[in-house]
Amino acid sequence: MIQINNLQKRFGEKTAVNIDNYFISQGDMLGLVGNNGAGKTTLFRLILDLLQADHGNVTINDIDVSQSEDWKRFTGAFIDDGFLIDYLTPEEYFYFIGKMYGLKKEEVDDRLVPFERFMNGEVIGQKKFIRNFSAGNKQKIGIISAMLHHPQLLILDEPFNFLDPSSQSIIKQLLQKYNEEHGATVIISSHNLNHTVDVCPRIALLEHGVIIRDIENENNSAEKELEAYFNVSVEEKVEMENDTDEETPEEEGTAAVAEGGTLPESERIADATLDTVSDKPFEATAKAPVGEENPLEAVRTIEETTTETKI
Repeated sequence: MIQINNLQKRFGEKTAVNIDNYFISQGDMLGLVGNNGAGKTTLFRLILDLLQADHGNVTINDIDVSQSEDWKRFTGAFIDDGFLIDYLTPEEYFYFIGKMYGLKKEEVDDRLVPFERFMNGEVIGQKKFIRNFSAGNKQKIGIISAMLHHPQLLILDEPFNFLDPSSQSIIKQLLQKYNEEHGATVIISSHNLNHTVDVCPRIALLEHGVIIRDIENENNSAEKELEAYFNVSVEEKVEMENDTDEETPEEEGTAAVAEGGTLPESERIADATLDTVSDKPFEATAKAPVGEENPLEAVRTIEETTTETKI
């Protein structure tokens, strides 16, 4: 289904994706996991030819995605709400997507029926544009539009984001059922390990743009391995922060005084200078524009007048 060959993408000095060889079979349900900045969204954009690779290529059913658009006929994807046409109503948008794939309005209506529980009466018939919906309902519209034409390849980036717990549960069931009934390849990314483990029999762990583990997940067997990996990552990060958390020169000076010592010479000189300066009257250096009175000069004049009156 999908073959990734020596794929590389850099942004300046940062390598976002660096995958030598990776294959995703027809019918796989793959979860892509990794920390922020691991390269998940960048990889999806490369697969969908939304970014140009610096090196290597991606083929879908032996079609190089950068050389032909034939793969788009059997691919559905939702990455973010930039995929939506927000000045349309959901109905108009669904009919537009259906028309692109040769579906009549009646067929679109029929294909929306399985999503009724997912939409929960909050999407269809609301008489408002997509841009006026909540983030959660925009997410629902995007996911449904990606699945509407029954694609053989479905790619969803963070599909559980913005959804309430009930909707998250429903979409997990819908994705599993879709994968089984249509034999489709489904690839999702998520920060939520529980959702990913619940849904995907295969999980790819991405770190700094590299797939470092390809895990078979039978009966949630990957959960402990993933939790161990991410917990170790957190512990290493905390350890590094502790190692670099040393006292600054200012903190050292303060600590010395607190223990009955003296300040460093440079700080004693600075303090003496400040004491000297503090004994002198403030001298204004700002000049007022021509034709305007300088407020500081006005204050000085008032003070002088007050002094003369007292004498």
